[in-house]
Amino acid sequence: MAAVLEVEHITHFRYRRPVRFGEHRLMFRPRAGHDIQVFRADVEVNVPARIDWVLDTQSNSVTVITPEQSSDELRIRAAFRISHRGLLGADHLPLAAHAQRWPFDYTPDERRDLGAMLEPHYPDPNGRLYEWMRPFLAPAVRPDTRELLSSMAEAIKSGLKYETRDEEGTQTPDETLTRGSGSCRDFALLMIEAIRRLGIAARFVSGYLYDPALDQGDDEGVVGGGATHAWLDAYLPGAGWVPFDPTNSMFRGPSLIRVASARDARLAMPLSGSWFGDPNDFAGMDVRVDVKRVRV
Repeated sequence: MAAVLEVEHITHFRYRRPVRFGEHRLMFRPRAGHDIQVFRADVEVNVPARIDWVLDTQSNSVTVITPEQSSDELRIRAAFRISHRGLLGADHLPLAAHAQRWPFDYTPDERRDLGAMLEPHYPDPNGRLYEWMRPFLAPAVRPDTRELLSSMAEAIKSGLKYETRDEEGTQTPDETLTRGSGSCRDFALLMIEAIRRLGIAARFVSGYLYDPALDQGDDEGVVGGGATHAWLDAYLPGAGWVPFDPTNSMFRGPSLIRVASARDARLAMPLSGSWFGDPNDFAGMDVRVDVKRVRV
């Protein structure tokens, strides 16, 4: 049965005096598909602004906001309602026979289309990432592909400390392993770079995370619930793009609401933009995200 979900995402920038704004690019509209149907997607800005909708190179929906008036604050409210049927778990995926164990190969057409999704984007200067990967390959000559990926996600969840981070950007895998901690974006990038080194195509996914526990007034739920979230998709022959959330070691259901996918985290930022003024004019930023289920 499909779950009807509503999301409200408010970003509020504050300045000590009126400043001019450049273009802001917002990624908030879910990518529709066989599992997600979008009923409504709205954007509101507190100042007069031109609003355009475009598709990027990966067909992600991008809202381009160009404020037309100076102000000491910029408040952008994005909201949508969807129907989410969920996704099959990793154990129920129709993997092609040749891909059920690693290593496997892609067809020439798949390799051509996957392109940059197969290429590592970040160096491993001290071999720390390879050392972290080694135990997953030791138990069997040809490990089960699903078990291999699931065990990596579980190891990230259980072996690294989750932390929220307000500053922009994503840690490199080497930084995450050195610190022993990271955000959901850092964890997703770590697993992406690991499995790309195994010859498995992966892409970064940003979106939202629905936590049923929040609707029930329970404080104990999934990590990162009621906020923007990030995970990864691995491309497995026969099954296609399969989501893995290493922050929660979660692979199915309506909890993951995908918005944008890209070869690298910096290409799937929920909101980016510019303003013009003295650096000291910036007074702060607040972000609030509410994700709830609607009873219909």
